[in-house]
Amino acid sequence: MARISVVGAGYVGLVTGACFADLGNHVTCIDIDARKVEMLARGELPIYEPQLEELVQRNLTAGRLRFTTDYRAGLDGVEFVFVAVNTPSGQDGEADMRQVQAAAHSIAEHLATSAIIVNKSTMPIGTGDWVTGILEKRLPPGVQFAVVSNPEFLREGAAVSDFLNPDRVVLGASDRAAAERVAALYAPLKCPIMITDIRTAEMIKYASNAFLAAKISFINEIAAICERLGADVRQVAQGMGYDKRIGAAFLDAGIGYGGSCFPKDVKALEHMASIHGTHPQLLRTVMEINRDQRRRVLQKLRRELGRLDERTIGILGLAFKPNTDDLREAPALEIIHLLRHEGARVRAYDPAAMDRARELLPDIYYGHDAYDAATGCHAVVLVTEWNEFKQLDLARLRDVMRYPFLVDGRNVYDPAAMTALGFVYSGVGRGQPVHYPAGGRPPVPDQVDGQITGIVG
Repeated sequence: MARISVVGAGYVGLVTGACFADLGNHVTCIDIDARKVEMLARGELPIYEPQLEELVQRNLTAGRLRFTTDYRAGLDGVEFVFVAVNTPSGQDGEADMRQVQAAAHSIAEHLATSAIIVNKSTMPIGTGDWVTGILEKRLPPGVQFAVVSNPEFLREGAAVSDFLNPDRVVLGASDRAAAERVAALYAPLKCPIMITDIRTAEMIKYASNAFLAAKISFINEIAAICERLGADVRQVAQGMGYDKRIGAAFLDAGIGYGGSCFPKDVKALEHMASIHGTHPQLLRTVMEINRDQRRRVLQKLRRELGRLDERTIGILGLAFKPNTDDLREAPALEIIHLLRHEGARVRAYDPAAMDRARELLPDIYYGHDAYDAATGCHAVVLVTEWNEFKQLDLARLRDVMRYPFLVDGRNVYDPAAMTALGFVYSGVGRGQPVHYPAGGRPPVPDQVDGQITGIVG
């Protein structure tokens, strides 16, 4: 059993700490947010992540996991210190390293025994050397240390499973023995472990996320072409995915990527590349296509409804992906912003993220379920593919809407089945921009002096 400290109890830090504790280690998570620490100490989670609450409660009860705001107590006698603080995007897309710097200073001030410092957060290439410099200047004489880069590859909504069943563990260090000691922590997982120099490990993380983002933007570009040429992007992606050189993962056309990783990491890699004299045009195109996917939703709505001013639009799904309540870079937030800018009324529903959304968007209507959110709407946009939305009573959904226009931003539904139910349906790259029921395009209702009239917008 190792003694581990994790600095930062956010998504990455909390999952890392709880999972290492479940592997039998003694883990202390340090966070400067006293309210969060009090919640976690009671076994209450400030985030939604499947399996994580059970994991935290089990290891709190077993005495292998604890939480504190006190660096001195949290670092007492530790062998490993995992740094898992946020590195958000700065003004020009660069990674904001202030939290990492603060963590390094606090570690240097309070660490009294020799330990291995492990950079777990996604950090720019060269951070390992930078953190080493801080610690060399500030640690007391006699306290030995090594810095190891151990980038995370956790998917929100599946983070616990990803930690316990990793594709690989990447470690970078100038001290091979230190990297091997960190590797030993992961030995129970029986997965491939790759040890490199520290800058290569840091780059592996950025390159991996940028490649996955590029796959998403590529298939979205193909989807736009499919709509114009009459092909179905879902079958195109399926046919591509059978090729082992390509693979099916991340070839799902939709509204684009969001969350805490892809947008931030692609921006940061583009920034690093540009300031060091390269021309990262592919990365810039990946970001541009992703931005345009959100705007395509507005274009579809405007084309079908004629205008958006005073129209009522339902949004199904607020979190950037299913099985999380994370709203960072969520496509739904940008779409809602654009809708409101054009004068639309917005009704929204999400199974997990509405409490967080109310803090950011306090003046839109939040439904108690999907049908409530869709009531009276001229259109409904499915933004997040929660399983709950895959099992809706679609006839009931159609009946509560003012006009049955459904924009399927994740290609959850079959166009033929939707039009058979009477929906006006628009997916992403499904052979044509809009699919109409057998009777053709119905009139778009408008509101005139309190009376609903059939006016084509």
